[in-house]
Amino acid sequence: MTPTQTANILVQALPYIQRFAGKSVVVKLGGAAIDKELDRALAQDVLLLRSVGVRCVLVHGGGPQVDKMMRRVGKEPEFRDGLRVTDAETLEIVRMVLVGKINRDLVATINGETREEPVAVGVSGEDAGLLTVAPRDPALGFVGDVSQVRPSVLHRLLDEGLTPVVSTIGADEGGQPYNVNADEAARAIAVAMRAEKIVYLTAAPGLLEDKDDPSTLVPRLTAAELTGRIAGGSVHGGMIPKLRACADAVEGGVGTAHVIDGRVAHALLIELLTDAGIGTMVKKERDW
Repeated sequence: MTPTQTANILVQALPYIQRFAGKSVVVKLGGAAIDKELDRALAQDVLLLRSVGVRCVLVHGGGPQVDKMMRRVGKEPEFRDGLRVTDAETLEIVRMVLVGKINRDLVATINGETREEPVAVGVSGEDAGLLTVAPRDPALGFVGDVSQVRPSVLHRLLDEGLTPVVSTIGADEGGQPYNVNADEAARAIAVAMRAEKIVYLTAAPGLLEDKDDPSTLVPRLTAAELTGRIAGGSVHGGMIPKLRACADAVEGGVGTAHVIDGRVAHALLIELLTDAGIGTMVKKERDW
């Protein structure tokens, strides 16, 4: 890349930096998109955004890693309607993997990329009442829906110049932990924080007209259009909860929601700071 090309990229990014400075951005990292080298690129993206005043909160899942650990201990994962059946033993495994492994690794990766003092701090939804949940269905065991978010926990960390990394284990009012769908937890956090954006990093390019053809990417659509596609059955599998969360997020006051390919290095910067972007953007109303 020539110096002129580099300068053009920086000039293109400037208006986006100015627009998002001081705003909150919630980034949800799916377990299928977690990869050591890509996590380093994401860490660099988060640190760069932080350096220009963007208040990033990273929320992570870890389904494939939980599946792997369950099988290692001789327990077969079970799902109903896309949600993990979570008995007491499974809950222990989920907490161990999400809070004790993935969260610590992501925090270490971000802190390992900064040349200043460490800035990433791990937070569980159980901490300080960040995520209060209610049981979803007795048949699912310890699976909860977010009933309340305490955004002040995250705002205080951000005010101190720290970058929260949130693992999605919540607790009910009695302190009982619950497994929480990470897509939904990220949405609830973004709405409660009045975030400018929520970004879902996935193992897919975004919403595709043809799920087997990346060239059919849908670059942008409204929440109503997206809801219609989901109801009409044109969205399938693991994309349904992510895209439903996108629609609900913008309807709840988040500026825009994005589904992008977390397997692409620096996808977050490409989506937020360039004209073309890289994935699917959802807005409440059409303005393009």
